[in-house]
Amino acid sequence: MKQLAPALGAAALLMAATAPVAAETPSAADAAMLAGGCMSCHGPQGASPGAMPSIAGRPEQELATLLLAFRAGEIPGTTVMTRLMKGFAPEEIAALARYYAALPARSTP
Repeated sequence: MKQLAPALGAAALLMAATAPVAAETPSAADAAMLAGGCMSCHGPQGASPGAMPSIAGRPEQELATLLLAFRAGEIPGTTVMTRLMKGFAPEEIAALARYYAALPARSTP
C-alpha cells in the first residue's frame, strides 16, 4: 500500500492539472482591447468611415449571433470575418457584442 500511495498522488495531480477550466467572461477593459482590431474596418468606436457597416449601438444579441455565424463559417463570401472570428472564444465574442452594443450609435458621413 505504501508503494501505491505515490503513484495515486501523482495520478491525482495529473488529473487536476489537466481538468477543464471554466472560461472567464472578459471584463469591459478586455473587450475594449479585443475591439481594437475591429477599428481598421469598422472605424473608431464602431462608426465606419466607409463601406463597412457601423456596428456601434447595434443590439447585443444581433451582434453576437452575427459574429458567431461568421466564426462557424455560416455566412458565405466573408472570408476575412470568418478568419478573424475563428480566433475568438465564444465568451470573447459575447464581450465584443456587449461592448459595441453599449456604444452610442453613430451615423457616418
